[in-house]
Amino acid sequence: MSIAPFLGALLALLPVLSLADVSVPDTPAGRALSAWLDAFNSGERAREESFIETHASGWDLDWMVKWRAETGGYDLLEIYANDPANVFFRIKARVNAVEEVGRLTVSTTEPAAVGEFGTWRVPAGAKVDVVAPDTKTRAKVIERVASLFDEFYVFPDVAKKMSAALRRHQSRGDYDAIRYGQDLARKLTEHLREVSQDKHAEVRFSFVVQADGAPNPDPAAEARRLAAINCGFKKAEQLPSNIGYLKMDGFADADICAPTASAAMTFLADSDALILDLRDNRGGMGVMSEFIASYLFAERTHLNDVFWRAENSTKEGWTLPYVPGRKFIGKPVYVLTSKQTFSAAESLSYALKNLKRATLVGENTGGGAHPIDIKRIDDHFTIVVPIGRSISPITKTDWEGTGVEPDVEVSAAEALDVARKLAAEEINKNRQSGIAR
Repeated sequence: MSIAPFLGALLALLPVLSLADVSVPDTPAGRALSAWLDAFNSGERAREESFIETHASGWDLDWMVKWRAETGGYDLLEIYANDPANVFFRIKARVNAVEEVGRLTVSTTEPAAVGEFGTWRVPAGAKVDVVAPDTKTRAKVIERVASLFDEFYVFPDVAKKMSAALRRHQSRGDYDAIRYGQDLARKLTEHLREVSQDKHAEVRFSFVVQADGAPNPDPAAEARRLAAINCGFKKAEQLPSNIGYLKMDGFADADICAPTASAAMTFLADSDALILDLRDNRGGMGVMSEFIASYLFAERTHLNDVFWRAENSTKEGWTLPYVPGRKFIGKPVYVLTSKQTFSAAESLSYALKNLKRATLVGENTGGGAHPIDIKRIDDHFTIVVPIGRSISPITKTDWEGTGVEPDVEVSAAEALDVARKLAAEEINKNRQSGIAR
């Protein structure tokens, strides 16, 4: 999936193009699509740079050049729907023939300004649809969303308020004018979160028709996918002053990625201090969070508990009794956080902070503490419904809605430099103490 940044940028009105025998609509959005394809497909850095400077200030040139190199440019296959402010399209990469569905949104004022631009991969042979359901089907979707949140959301009293809010908006006709499925999903999400303040609560729309029933994942394909991204482990290195640095941008399936995690932690075991960079970590699998934490404690340690509404029971979360490789014991740990740090990454941060095993450096985190389940609504809509809540054995609460507060508050951009300075000072102090003894 290639996702272009969401941004505001001026776009001049350009001549209509016909690409791969597909007529681009003569609208602000259509002309913007033509302008982008023309610059992108040229493969000339100077032309791409000129396009960015003229029409899309804020886009990253290196990112655009890399994207172009990966795809070889795109052929336009189809226009699905359009209006003056929107155009939905299908394109095919010239290098690998991968097809993607995209959306480009602009303002209707002149010169037009891009509001959204993104593309999503389409599996071979898949059917694509972008238009919102008709009145009857839309009502069924809204009622199903309301009913499922009412049944499964972690707090029953809040769930009733959430479902009532959706039904109230429906009765007022607040969804009637929404033309596109993606926009309906976003509006439903907005209304759910207005009531719950729960950042995990979400309605999702898929351009690709989803098969009925639970998906049957391919373990071999998932292993290949995770191997291609090194299981989310972006960097493991030794910094000056013998400071270990590990950047993790997600928590993948431990059944597949435990060897990668073990190799990284063992590689850094001889460091005098360790920095765990979670600034770009949006969460993932809680078991991997526990697996990483297990390398930081000599004894089995109580990390976090989770209450599950469906079972009306609480499951305790502990470090593992055994992990392969070498642990990092008795030496300082620093965790880097940002506003993007979320969910399972917050769970690790929260536990290490409350257990006084790490110093958090950076920004207050995103504030998502509820485990989720994903439930299918129909061919295009699914929901993300929080079905449990975290409970710290120390604070007896969690970080939902508030985020995890750092011990040393600095901007995310400054966090690594500050943590390195703190680590170097601690290492020097420990060495001086050792000499004194």
